[in-house]
Amino acid sequence: MTDFFTSVSSMPWLQALIYVLVAVVAAVVVTAVSAFVIRRISRRKEWAVRLIRRARVPFRIFLLVIALWIALQATNVDPAWRDFLSHTALIASIASGAWLFCALAIFLEDLGLARYRTDVPDNRHARRLRTQVLIIRRVTVVAAVLVGLGAILLTFPGVSAAGASLLASAGLISIVAGLAAQSTLANVFAGMQLAFSDAIRVDDVVIVETEWGRIEEITLTYVVVHLWDDRRMVLPSTYFTTTPFQNWTRKNSELMGSVDFDLDWRVDPDGMRDELHRVIELTDLWDGRVAILQVTDAVGGFVHIRILVTAVDAPTLFDLRCYVREQLVRWIQQVSPLSVPRTRVEHSETPLESDVPRTRAVSTDTQPDALFSGDASAALRGSQFTGPLEVPREARAAARAAREEAAAPPPPVSPPGDAAAPPR
Repeated sequence: MTDFFTSVSSMPWLQALIYVLVAVVAAVVVTAVSAFVIRRISRRKEWAVRLIRRARVPFRIFLLVIALWIALQATNVDPAWRDFLSHTALIASIASGAWLFCALAIFLEDLGLARYRTDVPDNRHARRLRTQVLIIRRVTVVAAVLVGLGAILLTFPGVSAAGASLLASAGLISIVAGLAAQSTLANVFAGMQLAFSDAIRVDDVVIVETEWGRIEEITLTYVVVHLWDDRRMVLPSTYFTTTPFQNWTRKNSELMGSVDFDLDWRVDPDGMRDELHRVIELTDLWDGRVAILQVTDAVGGFVHIRILVTAVDAPTLFDLRCYVREQLVRWIQQVSPLSVPRTRVEHSETPLESDVPRTRAVSTDTQPDALFSGDASAALRGSQFTGPLEVPREARAAARAAREEAAAPPPPVSPPGDAAAPPR
């Protein structure tokens, strides 16, 4: 046995191969034992299953690379080859360690998100947390990658000197880089602001660029909106910090919508209202909050009827509005056909009254209707609009008298020849 070890030590490459095989076997054994323990735990804990799914591959690679690096340090091969292989193993261990760190960070984030359900009606808090966690996840991964790259670069001997010269010129480089990446940095900061200001969340229903859709993804630089017809609209993060938009689920998902009709003057609002309440009680789309019918306008030969209904969310509200519109159109066709809008034209063989000259009678007993003068209520309404600019009543009367005096014609003056002769 002693001769065997002596012969092995005299052959450095064989010794290195044996060390590498031992390291691989040790890494496999440690990985198998760890997997066995976690599987036993996973029978009772859900988090163990998530941990195995996320970190199994990077953990195995990290252990294998570390074992190889340790084995290479103990070999007696040529120092040049040993240094090269050790440096390669060190770089691989740093990369696999960064990968394992990212996997563990994502596992912890998933573990935190698992406590909050998004498939419940009131999921506003869960969606806000999910949005923030997604942004934090991306920042964590980017930071881990940058730190890993920096650690790998520091393993090279000449990088330290290059880093010192780079820091010396960091001021000029930062200015140039800031100007070149101004729009990108603005989007990054806007993405961070969106994540923590709670302006939008994942699964929020929004109106952007006159399009109705749902927030599908929020990144550091852009936001993906899933439109109602399965299109995707990609907008920069700065859009939501500089442009007004509608968020229909900012506080809750309940919404109110309208159904409008332009009908004839012979429509029966009471009968139409009874039909509205009858049909809306037959559907599960209505949430039971608001269902009203009002005549909001009556000009231009039509009566404008507006119906307001409510639903639990935007898709349900759309279907409810269509349902109410269809049912009331059917009611108009079958029960109240006189409600259909008509255009009336009157034919007459006698001259129109407008062709007969009229004499306008001016009454001095009454005053024409006025919005801001004429009676006490109108004067009060006028004072509410004029406020501090109101002129005192005496000043207004004096100004009015001066204007009337200036506009009055001068008295007639008799010529000298027409003067009356004195009595004799």
